[in-house]
Amino acid sequence: MTHLYQLPDSTVEDYQRNGAVVLRGVLSPQQVTLLTQGIEHNLQHLSPLAQVASKADDPGRFIEDFCTWQSNAAYEQIMRRSALPEVARALTQSSSVRIYHDHLLVKEPGTRQPTPWHQDQPYYNVSGRQNVSFWIPVDPVPLESTLRFVSGSHAGTWYMPRTFRDNQAKWFPDGTLAELPAIDAEPDRYRQLAWDLEPGDAVAFHMLTLHASGGVSPTHRRRVFSARYLGDDARHALRPWRTSPPFPGLDERLPDGAPMEDALFPML
Repeated sequence: MTHLYQLPDSTVEDYQRNGAVVLRGVLSPQQVTLLTQGIEHNLQHLSPLAQVASKADDPGRFIEDFCTWQSNAAYEQIMRRSALPEVARALTQSSSVRIYHDHLLVKEPGTRQPTPWHQDQPYYNVSGRQNVSFWIPVDPVPLESTLRFVSGSHAGTWYMPRTFRDNQAKWFPDGTLAELPAIDAEPDRYRQLAWDLEPGDAVAFHMLTLHASGGVSPTHRRRVFSARYLGDDARHALRPWRTSPPFPGLDERLPDGAPMEDALFPML
């Protein structure tokens, strides 16, 4: 399933400077169909890591699942054989890339639950600067429901990761990382990037880029697949807590600071 995608040179520069870019038509219509089938299969066969991220009184439902690509043929095809690996290598300016993990995010019609401002990397078990996440919807996403980013926020500051629904510090101890600034209250200081998206489009962002999104309308379904890749400088960061997602048994196989050389993270 080949699909020629030409990454503009300016996109690589924008990614390095802003920490987030839009990729128009990175997947072909046939690949979008395949990915949609993979998402629906995932929803019918949720893994033990799946969770409902919306509150009980939410009129919609926000469902997440993680790390199922090895048992989902559609996901594996997209992660290995689409343009994504080569785009990941170019954006990260890495000589090679490896799969990190996949993440399903589905907001059913009417879901009010927002995704609050956060970075992804503090939740993970990985260090390094060469990384990228692709956020790939198979439904049209208007601006009010899309992912928003703080331009340049991937520059280095790690902000305290907290649980989305009750704002608890389950990972790094309170006081050890900077607290989130008042992003929406200071739009001139924290410039936001956001794009409406059509099936086949994606946004790519650094794992330290601050991002958030709103809910969806009563008539809109937002099915999203995220594919995450690591570059040359990625190293295992041993954590004394359960990371999100967790990788059971990895700590016994991979020492702290070691390259991510494990069957869970194949080199492409």
